[in-house]
Amino acid sequence: MVASLAAAPCHAKQKPPRVKTPDLRIVDVTMSPVPFSPASGSLQLSIEVELPAELDSATVLEVSSLISSPSKRSMRFLADRQSLKVPSPLAHPQSVEQKPRVLVTLTWDGTDQARRRVESGRYKYEVRAKLLAVGEEGPRTQMVSWPRRGTVEVK
Repeated sequence: MVASLAAAPCHAKQKPPRVKTPDLRIVDVTMSPVPFSPASGSLQLSIEVELPAELDSATVLEVSSLISSPSKRSMRFLADRQSLKVPSPLAHPQSVEQKPRVLVTLTWDGTDQARRRVESGRYKYEVRAKLLAVGEEGPRTQMVSWPRRGTVEVK
């Protein structure tokens, strides 16, 4: 007996599962000055990070950025770590929808991984935020935000 095609199991294209947005979020990334010239000073990357509504008392926020040239020959890693203070609910009454936010500034002097001044062009950046729990054996990653990507023009 020949099996018919109608009787064969039909595997319809399944939708990928919905991924929940992390409670740690990069809300905004702004740069100044734009366009950037290393001869004129440093580039300031201001990163606004939305924190989870509830934090542990021993929590560290790490914000990092990787800036790379189109050829990937020139790159620079920037990072900032800071301890977070858990706000008292009585000191800052907030609605349930309002989550605490932190502004972090990373500074780039326009040099690459070998501390040489970069050439003019369009550089890509990727910013990430992590919450680290401080324990007896050192910091451990608790939560990671989705990365934010963009470009910066170097003159």
